[in-house]
Amino acid sequence: MISISEAISIVKNNSEPLLKQTKKSVEKAGGYHLFEDIYSPINMPPFRQSAMDGYALHLHEDLTYTLIGEIQAGDASRLQLKKGEAVRIFTGAPVPDAANAVMMQEKVKVDGNTISITHKINQELNIRPLGEQVKQGDLALKQGTKLTPAAIGYLSSLGITEVSVYKKPNIALVTTGNELIEGGLELTYGKIYESNSKMLLSALYILKFYDVTIHKVEDDYHQTLSKLKEVINANDLVIITGGISVGDYDFVGKALKELQVEELFYKVKQKPGKPLFFGKKHHTSIFALPGNPAAALTCFYVYVYIALQNMMNKKVNELPRVKAKSVSNFTKKGDRPQILKAIYNNAEVEILEGQNSSMQQTFAISNALVYAPEDVNEIKINDTVETILLPV
Repeated sequence: MISISEAISIVKNNSEPLLKQTKKSVEKAGGYHLFEDIYSPINMPPFRQSAMDGYALHLHEDLTYTLIGEIQAGDASRLQLKKGEAVRIFTGAPVPDAANAVMMQEKVKVDGNTISITHKINQELNIRPLGEQVKQGDLALKQGTKLTPAAIGYLSSLGITEVSVYKKPNIALVTTGNELIEGGLELTYGKIYESNSKMLLSALYILKFYDVTIHKVEDDYHQTLSKLKEVINANDLVIITGGISVGDYDFVGKALKELQVEELFYKVKQKPGKPLFFGKKHHTSIFALPGNPAAALTCFYVYVYIALQNMMNKKVNELPRVKAKSVSNFTKKGDRPQILKAIYNNAEVEILEGQNSSMQQTFAISNALVYAPEDVNEIKINDTVETILLPV
């Protein structure tokens, strides 16, 4: 049995970037990271562009100008201005070649075809120059950039319709247990509704991992062996819940051994989640989480999250940890470090009742986990505690 810090270190050192690429249409690439540098195919803006609603002027010594026309955004007309002439112009419209300033409409007086301004203005005022944002052939976005909504908008403005991005992992969720039945079926004696697959699927979706399949096996060795062989061969990451302990009907560990999965660790000195397995076969990472839902989700956030971030080649691979002031008392039982469900708000954290590994109700209202180390037996009000902030 190893410590939490040792287990985290092993996950970090044994989950590598996938370094696979896939093509995505720009509108479906949000949340992905660029696989390669993007160079601009155009100047942006592609023409001298008005930054204001107002009047484009060919400057001269006088403060009055002759109005000769109008240019709206999208117009392709190329009006030629002589000195002392002006055109009505709108934001985003192309500025005539001879115009060398745009005066905002609020500072212009109009009298028929004559306009007047109150003072001299500087050359190129309120004109966005050709290629001001980026010039044709220049680097638009670096490899590794996360494609946020703003980045998607920027690439779209350059006319880019498809990008090469880092492929996200294929993930298989495997739940085990004869006692599990689907919601909507009659709950007969001895059965419980299966929740782990839906819980973990939701956690993955929140993190924007969508290539996920769900598999269910009963407590049967040959069925477990067959299913695990199938999903390990077909996926980058396999997450199993249940069947990893040492009971007579816990077949996951035996099946993984027969499949020659390299065991990197099994059992972590922690509560909840002691019977946690992490291993690899070729380039597939395998986690076997405890069957109790709260324990499974805790292990997902503390360990599986790191592997997912490493697969996506992200430099920050752990959930954020902060110091917070406890607003509740808690007495820890036993000598194992404990990871506690909690509510964090404005640098304060409340450790909740109902910390049993099977209890989901408490986790349902949590937004944080509090780490109680091995040498801490009691947390008192106003104590400073290490707090893991959960994704929402």
